[in-house]
Amino acid sequence: MMRIKILILAFIVFGGLQARAQMNSTVVDPKTKTKMLLGYCDKKGLQKGIYGTYFKSQYDLYNPADMYINKLENKIDDVEITIVLATWCSDSQREVPRFYKVINEAGYNDKRVQVIAVDKNMEAIVVDIKDMDIKRVPTFIIYKDEKEIGRIVETPKKSLERDLWNIVKK
Repeated sequence: MMRIKILILAFIVFGGLQARAQMNSTVVDPKTKTKMLLGYCDKKGLQKGIYGTYFKSQYDLYNPADMYINKLENKIDDVEITIVLATWCSDSQREVPRFYKVINEAGYNDKRVQVIAVDKNMEAIVVDIKDMDIKRVPTFIIYKDEKEIGRIVETPKKSLERDLWNIVKK
């Protein structure tokens, strides 16, 4: 009985370490020879290296409309967010930092955001995203009570904050 408990504990500890090791994994695109993030990543991973240059400039330059930020402050904590992006994609380089600015100003804990980076085939290799039906990046998927309630795909229709508000107010 004691051996089983030790084995279970070891599995949990080493499994957790392995999952962390896969966060912010960088690979080299075989065609372009450029580095890109692939699989699970987070804001910290997006703020490093060449991605960090894009992230900082877009984050700092973007000024979300206060009217929508104020509205989001009261509703955004009720949702979960998944972002599927590509660090090689100019739309992702522009929109993802701006999206983080919106949710940060609305008071959302960005550590709750699940971020998945894909390659040029829209695959994340270690993460199965087939059920997400990703056609373009970035794709911001908003969930409430574990059910998808809306998406922003590639570029916003009006603005990120307005489109996000139109999703979360439902």
